[in-house]
Amino acid sequence: MSANLAEQFDRLPWLLSQHILISVIALGLGLLISLPLGVLAARVRVLRWPVLAIASVIQTIPSIALLALMVVVLIAVNAMWRGLTGGDTGDRLVSAIGFVPTIVALTLYSLLPILRNTVTGITGVDPAMTEAARALGMTSTQRFFKVELPLATPVILAGVRTATVWTVSIATLSTPVGQPSLGNYIFTGLQTYNVTAIIFGCVGAAALALGLDQLLGLLESGAAKRSRPRVIGAIIGILLVASLVFAPSLIDWIMRDGSNESTKPTATVASKPFGESYILAQLIADRLETGFTVTQKQGLGSTVAYDALRAGEVDAYVDYTGTIWAMIMKRNEVQPPETVYREMKAWLEDHAEITTLGRLGFANAYALAVRRETAERLNLKTISDLAPHADTMRIGSDPEFFGRAEWTDLQRDYGMTFREQVPMQSTLMYQAIGAGEVDVITAYTSDGRIKRYDLVTLEDDLHVLPPYDAVLLLSPTAAKNETLVERLRPLVDGITLDAMRQANLMLDVEGESIGEAAAWLDQQVESRDGDQ
Repeated sequence: MSANLAEQFDRLPWLLSQHILISVIALGLGLLISLPLGVLAARVRVLRWPVLAIASVIQTIPSIALLALMVVVLIAVNAMWRGLTGGDTGDRLVSAIGFVPTIVALTLYSLLPILRNTVTGITGVDPAMTEAARALGMTSTQRFFKVELPLATPVILAGVRTATVWTVSIATLSTPVGQPSLGNYIFTGLQTYNVTAIIFGCVGAAALALGLDQLLGLLESGAAKRSRPRVIGAIIGILLVASLVFAPSLIDWIMRDGSNESTKPTATVASKPFGESYILAQLIADRLETGFTVTQKQGLGSTVAYDALRAGEVDAYVDYTGTIWAMIMKRNEVQPPETVYREMKAWLEDHAEITTLGRLGFANAYALAVRRETAERLNLKTISDLAPHADTMRIGSDPEFFGRAEWTDLQRDYGMTFREQVPMQSTLMYQAIGAGEVDVITAYTSDGRIKRYDLVTLEDDLHVLPPYDAVLLLSPTAAKNETLVERLRPLVDGITLDAMRQANLMLDVEGESIGEAAAWLDQQVESRDGDQ
């Protein structure tokens, strides 16, 4: 078995269990909300339209946007809580990333099909049946539980089946807000061009959705045919699927010979949604695993990762000076690298109690890149050389860059407007320029694919783009842990640009796994540390 395939199988129990956990809890909460509300809307006509309209409006919000919105809302709630209680930076009423925002968003998404089918099922009961029940002297409550609800149950269960498929599929989008799921396979696979990981995520989510749908279908047919064996079988099947939530804990318990004792402290490492960040997060995790129980939150957005570190929900991750400078500090003036680093370090300490352990030794800056053929044909060496041709060109970049201040500054200071902006995943933009789909991309200077696709990076002759030195950041709590700090200190000034490029090349081009690239990079750090 290849290392890549083995790595995906190793991740499966944990990611599958987390996917089932958030799906089952969200569906359970959706049922608790939708069924009573649907019954009320069915029996009180004046409430019917507003209830269904609100649920429909929620359904129109793109799922990834709703997840991000929940993070923003919960961050605001925590800020209000700190203001009321006078708490410090790390105090929070509720976790703003990961589990809580995911559950809230998925629950909201599950409401509409259950609500609609509950209303439809109850209002669709043949009036003759209710009249017959009334003639037999049944009370309103008796008519509901003995006539209306049993007749409406198959329709309601059809709505639950729809909600289940939707919830299981949308749960794959929880990765960017810090909640592990089968979406981790898909997001990391897309960023690292790992087809095996993508297949694991897609097949896993599809199999889970199909399995739950079939079990609910069995429950639906059992209810319609009054078949007790079918109902019992379906319930047992659903409980067995739900029990997979405990599979990782059981495996861990078995591996530890049944011992429940674990004296290791915990450490949480975050990564951002691109290959280099995954490698560095794995490198950090590998260095901590002998003394800590390490978990990773993969694929977080820049602001989400920062907020998580500030709140102590993440202990360590690698960011870049230019990202903190522009996105977090809201600074847009260009300063020398040393000035940016010094002021960023002081600002993080003063405003968020975040410790900057140090720079890793390389920079991963943005640079406009073109194909060598384009550079030679148009004699392009600097961005100023590119500017007169921009209105005939398409530029591709990750969506985050087009929202950054430096993108606005680039267009303004160089006086250039591109014919079209094409947002895409960072992995895809290299393939896109290689295939001629775009003319320019915002490449990363530490990316091995610059050499792979024979690209030419253009000099930023007006010095518009800020420096992007890689820095290792620690949460307020982690910075006080001497063991954690000492294990990570060798990474400071321990990674050269050439070493980072080669590790990226191993992952993005040569098909090595994240773990293999991280292990190779760790060897380079050890070798460099030994030489010093």
